[in-house]
Amino acid sequence: MHAQIVLFDGFDPLDVVAPYEALYAGGTASGGAVSVELVSAEGAREVVSGTGGLTLRATAALDPSRACLIVVPGASGRVGEPGEVPDQDAGDGEWRQDEFIPVLLGRTLNTELPALLKAAMANPDVTVSTVCGGSLVLAMAGLLEGRHATTHHMGLDMLDATGAHAVRARIVDDGDLVSGASVISGLDLALYLLEREVGPRVAHAVEELFAHERRGTVWREQGPVPVGL
Repeated sequence: MHAQIVLFDGFDPLDVVAPYEALYAGGTASGGAVSVELVSAEGAREVVSGTGGLTLRATAALDPSRACLIVVPGASGRVGEPGEVPDQDAGDGEWRQDEFIPVLLGRTLNTELPALLKAAMANPDVTVSTVCGGSLVLAMAGLLEGRHATTHHMGLDMLDATGAHAVRARIVDDGDLVSGASVISGLDLALYLLEREVGPRVAHAVEELFAHERRGTVWREQGPVPVGL
C-alpha cells in the first residue's frame, strides 16, 4: 500500500506527522508492505504550515494513479470568536499566518488539489482519508455530497451544509472514504487504516511501539439504527 499525504499552504503539522509516522512504522512492521511520502498538488516544494512557519518538504506531486491511500490534512490558523468574520480581503492568492482556518482551507480550491482529489475518488483502487478539517477541503470542492464523514466538532455544521452526512464520531469509515475528527485523531486514523488494509497484527505492533491505544468505535453505516437514546 503506497500512501501519499498531501501538503498545502497553511496545513496543520500534526495532521500530517502523526499519520506519516504511524504509516511509516507500519511499513517497517510489515516488511515493506506500506510506503508513505509527502506530496503537494504542485509537485516537489517546501510547504509552510499554519503553525509558527514550520515547513515540510513535499517530495513529489500528488498522483492518484500511483497511490493506494491519500491522506488530506486540515489547516492550522485562527479559530475566531463566535460571530467574528474572516477577512475576505486577503483572497489575493497569498496567505498569512494569522488567517482563519476556513479561509486557509478555501484557498485549496484555487489550486489543482480539487481536481486531483476528484480523480482519486473516482478511482476504485484508491482510498481517500482525511484528518480534522481535511474533510472540509473535499466538501467545499463538492466531493462529499451524500457521503458520511466527520471533521473537527466546530466544523460539523459546515460539513452538513455541503450535502455531506456529518457524523459525530472519532473515525468514520465510508468505504473508500475514511475520515478522522480532531487533530489528534490522525494517529488513530492511521492505525485503523493499517488494521483495515494490512492487518490487525501490524496495527497492534505499531500501537505497542507508540504506547498508544486507539480510541473510540469506528462508525460505519451498518447494523440497526439506534433508538431510544
